[in-house]
Amino acid sequence: MSNDAKDKLELSEDEWRARLTPEQYAVTRQHGTERAGTGPYLEEKRAGSYRCVCCGAELFSSDTKYESGSGWPSFYAPADKDAISEVDDNSLFMRRTEIRCARCDAHLGHVFPDGPQPTGLRYCTNGLALDFEPDSDKNA
Repeated sequence: MSNDAKDKLELSEDEWRARLTPEQYAVTRQHGTERAGTGPYLEEKRAGSYRCVCCGAELFSSDTKYESGSGWPSFYAPADKDAISEVDDNSLFMRRTEIRCARCDAHLGHVFPDGPQPTGLRYCTNGLALDFEPDSDKNA
């Protein structure tokens, strides 16, 4: 699927609820957060692509995944600069930068300036917001 913003996917709340599990809906559409250490893909080590659970857009590559110790899957860069949108988040009496899927506005997590080089960024992502496609499945 394309990550192009002009291919925006907009569905009603009922359509999102029908497409997602209750947990996925709570995270991606209601800006929730899974408990640290509980989500899928935290321990995933295979090569592949991480896609938006809502629309299938490619968000991250396993090449940029690393162990941050935060309890959530972490990446130092998106798969494409246009895959992720950033929004100021001043909730919970903190100042953070929320990350969303640029195609469907799904809440993914937050980005922090404490990641490894070459970017120095940590895209701290809810595993429930992702689907993983191993490289071996791409050619099947």
